[in-house]
Amino acid sequence: MLDLHEPDFIERETLFIEVVLPLSLAMNYVYRVPFELNDEVAVGKRVVVQFGKNKIYTALIKAISTQAPDVYEAKYIIDVIDVHPIITESQLRLWDWMTNYYLCNEGDVMSAALPTGLKLASETIIVLKEDAFPDEIVFTEKEQTILDAFRSRPRLTIDDVSALLGQKTVYPIINSLLGKGMIYIAEEVLEKYRPLLKSFVTLNPFYKDEANLKQLFSVLERTPKQLDAFLVYLKLSKRQPQISKQELLEESNCGASAFKALQDKEIFAVTKRPVSRLQDNSDDFIMNFTLSDAQNTALQEIEQNFLNKDVVLLHGVTASGKTQIYIKLIEKAIENGGQVLFLLPEIALTTQIVERIQRYFGDAIGVYHSKFNNNERVEIWNKVLNGQYRVVLGARSAVFLPFKELKLIVVDEEHESSYKQHDPSPRYQARDAAVYIAHLHGAKIVLGSATPSIESYYNAATGKYGLVTLKQRFGGVELPVQEVISIAEESKKKKMVSYFSSKLIDEITLTLENKEQVILFQNRRGYATILICATCGYAPKCVNCDVSLTYHKTSGKLHCHYCGYHQSSINLCPACGSVHIEQKGFGTERVEEELSLIFPDVKIARLDVDSTRTKNGLQQIISEFQEKKTDILIGTQMVAKGLDFDNVTLIGVINADTLLNFPDFRAFERSYQLLAQVAGRAGRRDKQGKVIIQAYDQNHRIINQVIDNKYLEMYHEELEERKRFNYPPFTKLIFINIRHKDADLLNLAAQKFATVLRVQLGSRVLGPEQPLVSRIRNYYIKQVIIKIDKNTSVTKVKSVLKKVILQFQSDKEYRGVNFQVDVDPY
Repeated sequence: MLDLHEPDFIERETLFIEVVLPLSLAMNYVYRVPFELNDEVAVGKRVVVQFGKNKIYTALIKAISTQAPDVYEAKYIIDVIDVHPIITESQLRLWDWMTNYYLCNEGDVMSAALPTGLKLASETIIVLKEDAFPDEIVFTEKEQTILDAFRSRPRLTIDDVSALLGQKTVYPIINSLLGKGMIYIAEEVLEKYRPLLKSFVTLNPFYKDEANLKQLFSVLERTPKQLDAFLVYLKLSKRQPQISKQELLEESNCGASAFKALQDKEIFAVTKRPVSRLQDNSDDFIMNFTLSDAQNTALQEIEQNFLNKDVVLLHGVTASGKTQIYIKLIEKAIENGGQVLFLLPEIALTTQIVERIQRYFGDAIGVYHSKFNNNERVEIWNKVLNGQYRVVLGARSAVFLPFKELKLIVVDEEHESSYKQHDPSPRYQARDAAVYIAHLHGAKIVLGSATPSIESYYNAATGKYGLVTLKQRFGGVELPVQEVISIAEESKKKKMVSYFSSKLIDEITLTLENKEQVILFQNRRGYATILICATCGYAPKCVNCDVSLTYHKTSGKLHCHYCGYHQSSINLCPACGSVHIEQKGFGTERVEEELSLIFPDVKIARLDVDSTRTKNGLQQIISEFQEKKTDILIGTQMVAKGLDFDNVTLIGVINADTLLNFPDFRAFERSYQLLAQVAGRAGRRDKQGKVIIQAYDQNHRIINQVIDNKYLEMYHEELEERKRFNYPPFTKLIFINIRHKDADLLNLAAQKFATVLRVQLGSRVLGPEQPLVSRIRNYYIKQVIIKIDKNTSVTKVKSVLKKVILQFQSDKEYRGVNFQVDVDPY
C-alpha cells in the first residue's frame, strides 16, 4: 500500500491549456495536459492537438490553468513541439487587441501572423530536399527511418509519418528535420524553392601530417600561383573555421586555373553547402553623412516631442532627407540596446531603402515581406526572436514579428493605403497596429510622409501626436516645376500624339537628349480597360464578378482583376456577330506600346503588378533603371512609392482625371497624395525636375493644390467637408459586407440585418446598398455601413454588432449568409 506521507510522493497536478488553433473559430479550445508533459508546457509554445474527428493541428498555448472547461470534456494534447516559446507575451496581447478591435477570430490573427512553416497540420505534405547534405549531419534512429522512406516515395504526409513510426507524436521529429534542412513542406515545392549553395574549400587530411606538408611545399615551389593559393588558405584557416572558394580566390588572386590544378592534385576538396539567404554580417555601422541644418532641427524637435508624446508625425516634403533622420534615430535606439521596426508600405520600396540603410548599419538587418518563401520567413522569425536582428525592415506583416527589446518604430509613407489589409481577415491597418505595438513595448514611433493622411495630421494638429515639419529639400534642391496640359484643348488643336500631348513629347525628347531619365504614370494596368462592340454595345464581362474584363496584350487574353478569371480575346461579337470590336480606355501596356512607336530606339520598361510577378522581377526592373540601362519607366502607383533615382528629371502623368473621379470620400485626398508623390520623384539630386500633368479638367482644385504644393489648404478643405458629412476623423466607420450566391436570399438577409441593427443603433446604420462591384467570385454583395460619432461608445457598438451577426449565423434560414466586417475600411 502506497504511503501518502512518504517524502518521495508528490501529488501530481492536472493542467489545462487554452490554445489558439489556426482556424476561424469564435472561441479558443481548452485541452488537458498529460502528467508527463506538465514540465514542458509554457505559454507561447506549440502543441500537437486533435481537433474534430481525425484532424491533427499544431496549436499555440495561450494560457495555462488547473481549471477544466465546464461544458465539454477536455481532450489530451498529443505532444509539445518547441523547446522554447516561439512567440512572446506582447504578441499575444497584440493578437487579443486585433481580435477585439477588428472584430475577427483569434485563429485568423494566428494564421496571418505565423509563417506557414510554423503551422503544421496532419495533411501537411513534406518532401526531401534535393540538395540536402545528410553525410554532414547526425540523425536519430526515427529521423533516419523517415529519410529512408523517401527512397520509395517522393512525398509524405504527417499522417504517413505517424503510421511509419507507429506513434502520434511525430511533430517534434518533423520539426527537427526541418531545422536540419533535410525536408521542406510542399508549398515550397510549388514555389520552386532551392537552398542557396556556396562552395567551401577543405584541405586533404593527408597534408595535416608535418612531413607530408613539407614535401608539398617543395612541390608547389615550382608553381607560384598554386603556392600563393595554398599559403592564403593556411592563413585564413587560422582565423576562421570555414573558407569559401570565392574568398580564397579573391584573397590569393591565384586565378581559376591554378585553383583547379590544386583540386586535380587532390590537395583541395570543394564541397557545396547550403547557406542562409539572410545576410548575417554584423559589421559596425558607418555614419558618414552630415545632416543639414533643417534636418538637425527636425531631429531635435522629434527627440523633444518624444519627452511628452509616444507618436510623432514627421511631415517633410519629398526629397527632404527623411530617411537620414530615421537613420540617426535608429542609431540611437540601437546604442541603447533596442530593436527597431522600419515599416514600408510594400515591397516596391524595400530594394532601395534596404540598400541605403545597409550602408550605415552593415548587413545585420532583417527584411520581411511576402516575396520571401516560408523557409526564409521562419529563419527571419527565429533571428528576431533570438535578438540577432537589431533592425527589421518589412511590409505590413512585419508587425507580427516576435520583438523582445523594441525601442523604436518608423512608419515610412504612413499615408499609404497598402498598410491596410483588405482580405482575408484580420482586416488590420498596420500603421494603427504599429502605434499599439509601440504602446505595448513602451517604444517610440515616428510616422513619416510628405502627404500625411487626414487622420494622422488631425491627430497631430489636435495634440494627440507630436508634429515636426521639414519644408526644405535636402541639399537645397528646388521642388520641380509643374505644368498642367489640357487634353481637351490639345485634342481640339490635333496636337495629341496617341495619349501624349505635344508638350510631353517635346519634354521627353529634350530629357533623353540630355541623357536623363523619364517616369510616366498611368494608374491602370493592362492594355485596354474594356473591349466593346461598336455595333450593339456588347462588352465581355467576368463570369464570376460584376465587372468588365481588361485586355492584356502580353497574354493575348481578357483578365478579371478581381478573381483572376481569364479567357481568350474576341475578334467577333458573340451577341451580334459584328467584327467591329473597339478597345476603350488604356493601361500601362498600351502606353508602353504607343511610346515605343514614337521613340523606337529608346529602352522602355514597365513597372506594375503584371511585370513584377516573379520573385526578383521588381528588383531587376528597378536595378536596370537605376543603372541607366532603361531610359523611360512607365508604371502604376508603384512608381509613386518612395523610389529615389538621381537621374530622373521628368515626370509625366498621362491622365489625372481617372484618380479624381473615383466615387469615394477619400478620392481627393488620395489623388493629392498620389500626384504629389509622383511629382516628388523628379529632380531629387542637384537638378530641378519637371512634372507634366495631363488632364481634361486642368482647373480642378486638387491639381492646382498639387502644383502649388498646398497640402494644408487641401487638408483644411477636406476636413471641412468630412465634418459636414460625418466622415473620419470625426466618426469611425465599420463596413459590413454581406455575401451569398442567391441574390434574393441576400436581399432578405441584408434588409433584416440592417433593421435589427437600427433597433439598437438608430440612424448610425446606413444601408443596405450595393457596393461599386456588387458580385465577386459568384457571391452577390450588399453593404451596411455603421457611422460611430465621437459621443458614442465604439466598444458598445462593436458588442451589439457581434451579437447580431451571431444571431444571424445561428438562424437556419440565414446560416449560409457570409458576413465580412471591416473596421476602419481605408
